[in-house]
Amino acid sequence: MTAADLVFGGCLLVGGGLLLLTLIFDDLGGVSPTPVLLGFVAMFGVGGLLGVHGFGLNAGLATLVGVVAGVIGAGVVLGAFTALRRAESTDTFSLEDMVGSTGRVSVAIPANHFGTVLISFAGASHNMTATADAEIPAGRVVRVVAVAGTNLVVAPTTPVST
Repeated sequence: MTAADLVFGGCLLVGGGLLLLTLIFDDLGGVSPTPVLLGFVAMFGVGGLLGVHGFGLNAGLATLVGVVAGVIGAGVVLGAFTALRRAESTDTFSLEDMVGSTGRVSVAIPANHFGTVLISFAGASHNMTATADAEIPAGRVVRVVAVAGTNLVVAPTTPVST
């Protein structure tokens, strides 16, 4: 194993690993240049290793191949993060916006106590804490009639049989 192998392999492992962690744990707001830099470093390592082992180049020429691959990799990461940023929803809503929506009770709601309701709202499913005046079993379709703090107040859409 040569020094070039260690440098290029290290760039690949460190850059690729940190890029993966950035994708998983970092905010995708697009303000940070870190993912683009990590994409460059990872692809620099790939290009360098390809130059040395794939093309049989010396370390200097392999470094040039690494730089070209790094620039391409940084461009790909920049494009991917830009697309992810555009896909993020900017619309927010308050619980009051849910009043009038229907959902299904996922955890039974005892009278004047709390259970949970699954509601499809604003393009996503939300599992919300809810309360009701009467007991509502799981699986029952309910309508949101009010908001109490951070909880929904629901009523069955059809009369509850006792």
